Amino acid sequence: MITTDFKRRLNALRKPEVRAVQFKRLKTRAAIGFRRLLSPHPEVIRIGERRIGPGEPTFIIAEIGVNHNGSVARAKELIDASVRAGADAVKLQKRHLPATYQSDVLEHPERYEQGFGYLIPILKEFEFGEKEYRELSAYAAKRGIVFFASAWDEPSVDFLLRFDPPCFKVASADLINIPLIERLLETGKPLIFSTGMASLDEIDETAALLHRRRATFALLHCQSTYPAAPDTLNLAMIGKLRGRYGVPVGYSGHELGIHHTLAAVALGASVVEKHITLDRSLPGPDHSASLEPDEFKELVSRIREYKVAYGVPVRRISRGEVANRLTLRKSVVAAVDIPKGTSITRAMLTAKSPGSGLSPQRLYDLVGRRAIRDFRADDMFTERDLLRPGSLPRRLPRFSSKWGLKARFYELEQLARLDPQPAFFEFHLSDQDLEFPFDTSRRYPQELYIHAPEYVRREVVDLASDDDRLWEQSIAVTQRTIAKTREIAPSFRGTPKIIIHVGGMSLGKPIEDHTRLLRRSEEAFRRLDTAGVEIMPENLPPFGWFFSGIWHCNIFGAAEEMVEFCGRLNYRMCLDLSHAWLYCFHHGVDYLDYLRAVAPLTAHIHIADGRGSHKEGLQIGEGDVPFADAFRVLGQHLPEGVPVSWVPEIWQGHLDDYYHFKVALSRLAQYPFLAEGIMGRA
Repeated sequence: MITTDFKRRLNALRKPEVRAVQFKRLKTRAAIGFRRLLSPHPEVIRIGERRIGPGEPTFIIAEIGVNHNGSVARAKELIDASVRAGADAVKLQKRHLPATYQSDVLEHPERYEQGFGYLIPILKEFEFGEKEYRELSAYAAKRGIVFFASAWDEPSVDFLLRFDPPCFKVASADLINIPLIERLLETGKPLIFSTGMASLDEIDETAALLHRRRATFALLHCQSTYPAAPDTLNLAMIGKLRGRYGVPVGYSGHELGIHHTLAAVALGASVVEKHITLDRSLPGPDHSASLEPDEFKELVSRIREYKVAYGVPVRRISRGEVANRLTLRKSVVAAVDIPKGTSITRAMLTAKSPGSGLSPQRLYDLVGRRAIRDFRADDMFTERDLLRPGSLPRRLPRFSSKWGLKARFYELEQLARLDPQPAFFEFHLSDQDLEFPFDTSRRYPQELYIHAPEYVRREVVDLASDDDRLWEQSIAVTQRTIAKTREIAPSFRGTPKIIIHVGGMSLGKPIEDHTRLLRRSEEAFRRLDTAGVEIMPENLPPFGWFFSGIWHCNIFGAAEEMVEFCGRLNYRMCLDLSHAWLYCFHHGVDYLDYLRAVAPLTAHIHIADGRGSHKEGLQIGEGDVPFADAFRVLGQHLPEGVPVSWVPEIWQGHLDDYYHFKVALSRLAQYPFLAEGIMGRA
């Protein structure tokens, strides 16, 4: 019997572009196997005097990273702590920021995704120079521990060579960074690659390159979220990587506690890398996912989590990794000015962050092509630059219903060129956007929607927090959001709407007392001065991703909680269809029954696909949300008489001239519920 899935795959193979991708995958995997047959790569390698591989003692790396917070004294304390713990090596991270990030990202991180506004100032503040590295490398040698670093760019490779490291670490973000890998191969040093954020095809391609160049290397299985949830770890990949590539395989762990790392060693990890900190509460990107000495006491209580941590031998890229791919990975950018029509050469291309453009693994797909537009040095290439001229849709579909687009303040001029124009803009604010100098003399034909900031001062905005300081801070930033909305409202039509998360998040363990959290949040909302605006709380998924780590969203996911909460405060709500799907999947709730319950109090809808408990914001048709059934139910139960607005909520949909938003709108146009205004006309 021919299954529906088989028919789908068969039909896909009829497309030339799909066949090309499949052939490339087959060719890459065959190359890996052929190289191993001709000259089997050693499963044991040497780093300095140490043998690394099966049957050898586990090589333990204490990852200091940037947990020194820019202090040489603290870095020395971390080296001492690593020696006392019995680690084999300590590792730092080295970046030459102008070579790692585009200049505009460094100068104006507030213009980009919120993660940049958080990360860039930290990196500038914490980066060590030659004086500090010379002092620390000498101190590590004196203490009898191996000292090396991750090189995030080519100038950092040259910098680190001054200290003759025994090896180089390649961060997960740079597994696909061909220019950096080529420079590292020239050093002849052993290389240790983390594989977080990467698909199996991407690992295949880099491993094939390393085998061709007869490199000495090891791979570390990794889940690049900070901290990582147990059910995202997929420790079964350790065996799969070892069997597939014939090299030493280890584990780089970012989860809380130690027992999952112990499980990784039991599964064959030859190398272990864990972050170390003197205090997990210190400010910085990695402290929360780092180990303190008292972690060992948690061993017994954590054993019960082994089953969910084991996973399956399938490489999955989590939602948090998707965020980190953007902020930490690199894209192909122009190394020089490239006029339109110029034949592109390798020398014209390099790689820099952010990771929102064309993957550096596609770098050679550009070589020999003619530029389809003018490029200035540092301009980013995208998939669009590999398309035939005229293959992108020039116009958006038309909808009779009230639709809008996500945006940032600085994108207004770009948005004004869209055809047709949306009925409203939904501005997703960072805390820095509250200081944005908005030109209130301008007038726009759209309505104004504001999504309140999700974090402030490197902390999650939590209107349900038991921490009085954080709670008051969250109320204050929400009130500032309302004030900003009132300030710019005269530039738009109608009553402005503000979408707010109610809070109640926790890191590590869920909070069972929902009543307490809801009352705390309700108290916070009642303190807000909301004159002149409409407040719309948004339903939350079971898990949220903040600072690239996974948090429990304890409240405002259940339909009954939302109905009761909005009823007491006389609110209408923002219904996120992707969040709802994730919640229903995780808790075993019928999705359509869920929509029937919350539809009567819905004023605004975020539309995106979803899969499982974690994958939110997917492109329409690339997840499991049954849109036809969902729209049918919503059409029957949404409030009558008032148009309900909607916006595509595709993750990073605004990038590349709103390409993914345009794709989403094209796919949503097939549903009469939206296209013909069945939900209420704009």
